[in-house]
Amino acid sequence: MSTSARRGEETIMGVWRTLCCRNLLAFSLLGYVLLHAVDVHARPANMSSSKDKTPAVRDDNEILPPDHLNGVKLERDGQLNKDFHQEVFLGKEMEEFEEDSEPRRNRKKLIDIFTKVDFNKDRSVSAKEMQRWIMEKTEEHFQEAVQENKNSFRAVDPDGDGHVTWDEYRIKFLASKGFNEKEIAEKVKNNEDLKLDEETQEVLESLKDRWFQADNPPADQLLNEEEFLSFLHPEHSKGMLKYMVKEIVRDLDQDGDQKLTLSEFISLPVGTVENQQGQDIDDDWVRERRKEFESVIDMDRNGIVTMDELEEYMDPMNEHNALNEAKQMIAVADENQNHQLELEEILRYSEYFTGSKLMDYARNVHEEF
Repeated sequence: MSTSARRGEETIMGVWRTLCCRNLLAFSLLGYVLLHAVDVHARPANMSSSKDKTPAVRDDNEILPPDHLNGVKLERDGQLNKDFHQEVFLGKEMEEFEEDSEPRRNRKKLIDIFTKVDFNKDRSVSAKEMQRWIMEKTEEHFQEAVQENKNSFRAVDPDGDGHVTWDEYRIKFLASKGFNEKEIAEKVKNNEDLKLDEETQEVLESLKDRWFQADNPPADQLLNEEEFLSFLHPEHSKGMLKYMVKEIVRDLDQDGDQKLTLSEFISLPVGTVENQQGQDIDDDWVRERRKEFESVIDMDRNGIVTMDELEEYMDPMNEHNALNEAKQMIAVADENQNHQLELEEILRYSEYFTGSKLMDYARNVHEEF
């Protein structure tokens, strides 16, 4: 998926979630239309508050923690990351496989990737080779986040002293949302009421919680560049990853026991689309989440997911997870059941690995390989 397509999808989903929470009955039809404007599997998770409902549109100086984190299996709001397989297979090359790209050119790029994944050059990819590749591509996403963070940190560190206070951050954040920066700064300086709307205030309160969680001990109420990276990208910090897991469990946990049952994980948002096509969308969404819960997240198969299990599942640098992911990816395309992938199989299932359909171009591949 291209960057512009991702931005559009994230913005649409953010609008849908906000409108739905405000007036479910009045906007049920709108919700149905918007769901068809994006991937039908991308259903919103239950939310206990309105945190993270502000659309996180990426730009060069992004200062709002994004909902989507590359190479992490769940979004911040508990959604399954539907692009995860492509992200850990393509790494920073993901944007090159755009939907409107020339298929023959995409085939050549995919053949080139295959030769790199095939570390021992035996013309097949084993689970261990795929695991190694997944870890490399995840690291690429890490490094991309580090570079983005440098730009973002400069945007919120106006005096360039290498540290950012909460007040400095919230002034820049509100300015990015259309508030007058000078007026906000003056009110903050004089400790005056900022007179924010309820939704913006709730977002700020959620961000403030994350801000102080990212302040490594000894806490000094200042964030340096490394701590700011943890604030924006919790996958870079064990402590922040744990905090992100707590937020997700809090949103999905209906009985308050700090664990997730299957019914809690697959429960649909309040309200449904009242026609058969809408019900089919709901059924697909539930089916996808049920499969992930039962086959991947619930490691001891006891029907309950603890925060430790969820944290291990979401840790992008967990080698055991990478190996399991490699085996699952191979199983999808392993038509000859030899537990390895040949080039023809990857080309035949190119949409799963790259988001690009290349079935018509999987023939006579040996001429170019």
